[in-house]
Amino acid sequence: MLWLAASRGWRDQINLFLPIYPYDPALGRTGVIVLFKELDLDPRLLKAISKLGLTKPTEIQKKAIPTVLSGADLMASAQTGTGKTAAFVLPTLQHLFRRSKKVGLGPRALVLTPTRELAIQIDKNIRQFNRFSKITTGLIVGGMSYSPQLKMLRNRVDFLVATPGRLMDHMERGKVDFSRLEIFVLDEADRMLDMGFIDAVKDIASVMPRNRQTLLFSATLEGSVLNIAKELLRKPQRISLATNHDPHRSIRQHMHQADSKAHKHKLLAHHLDNNQLTKALIFTSTKRGADQLAKTLRLKDHKTASLHGDMSQNKRRQTVENLRKGRVEMLVATDVAARGLDIKGITHVINFDLPTVAEDYIHRIGRTGRAGAAGCAISLVGSSDWQKLAQIEKLTGRKIDREVIEGLEPTGSEPNIKQRAKPRPKAKRSFTKSLKGTKSPKSKRRRRRSSEPQKTKQIRVRKAA
Repeated sequence: MLWLAASRGWRDQINLFLPIYPYDPALGRTGVIVLFKELDLDPRLLKAISKLGLTKPTEIQKKAIPTVLSGADLMASAQTGTGKTAAFVLPTLQHLFRRSKKVGLGPRALVLTPTRELAIQIDKNIRQFNRFSKITTGLIVGGMSYSPQLKMLRNRVDFLVATPGRLMDHMERGKVDFSRLEIFVLDEADRMLDMGFIDAVKDIASVMPRNRQTLLFSATLEGSVLNIAKELLRKPQRISLATNHDPHRSIRQHMHQADSKAHKHKLLAHHLDNNQLTKALIFTSTKRGADQLAKTLRLKDHKTASLHGDMSQNKRRQTVENLRKGRVEMLVATDVAARGLDIKGITHVINFDLPTVAEDYIHRIGRTGRAGAAGCAISLVGSSDWQKLAQIEKLTGRKIDREVIEGLEPTGSEPNIKQRAKPRPKAKRSFTKSLKGTKSPKSKRRRRRSSEPQKTKQIRVRKAA
């Protein structure tokens, strides 16, 4: 570890996206890390880890922690439920134990994540690992009062977790100082880009010190994620422990064809009466649909609650806690809960409605079968869902098992779906450049004369759900 940290010349010669393996200088070879104490972590962190009942690091932790401690930039992918958060929280806390050379109140480390739920979960993990040290932490998310956040920013904060929308609100008011920033973590980068935060991420990164260490974690390391990595990271190490095409081996996935919404309700009722279902997440496509389905299930004596973005933050937190403690047996949720929701013992994920974005299917079913436990993912496919199913199967590289329940057979047959051609990408516009005054290419057609003033398009930053 000391050799890695001291050898800046070594770091400069790393090939872009070179895989990293833990190196043990005492052994003079690539070491096989078995226990947390072998990761050269501070005793305060090891004590906190022990209190949480953890002894053996996961695969992503074994590979990522030594890399982050070495000071190298990192881009990593791993399945949900593999301990990814601790893989960047532990080495970041260790770095923050060293006194900062710069004077100020701004954060020394920032974790940027797409949703409130995920930000709250990360903040909770940081506090758990930080219980025996005095690193100051903070949380900035939408849906909460500005006053406590402004009060927190007026004092020294070392480790900050934030969502892009609310963080930019504070930045525009001049309340955030990044002059001390040393580590920038971009978590769930693929989801961040899917939600339209790419310009916000670039704007936030543009005001940070250029010599910072940047860590990027994503479910996938391809396409637009690679593009943003090339812009924000400097000669990063790469760890790929999961891709979209890796099946969730511990999750049994199957689907039922449904003729109508009423047919879906009958199929759902069949599974809810199954004794093997003890704790479940049921996904719908709309907030209204989540409320209606939850109400229907409660009328049938199922302990059910809904979870979506129109609920207050306190209400959502209480709802999740009720599921965690067994007060309710199932949540009917929109995709706001697909990431960042970490509850042990979820046996089933049921897609009452298939997601519009194929990647969301992966994140939905990842709520079950976590950390190697067995899980079950069931999808109810209506007549308008076949194209969505085809996109999911193309993304995952596997055909989801078709199953028929006796007495609930569909009347129709499966249609032959052709893959839609991808639309041509639109020209990208710069977030910071004004659109007014830009000259359009010359055209042979005569321009229309109008007395009306030309309207200028405004680019808005989408705030976190």
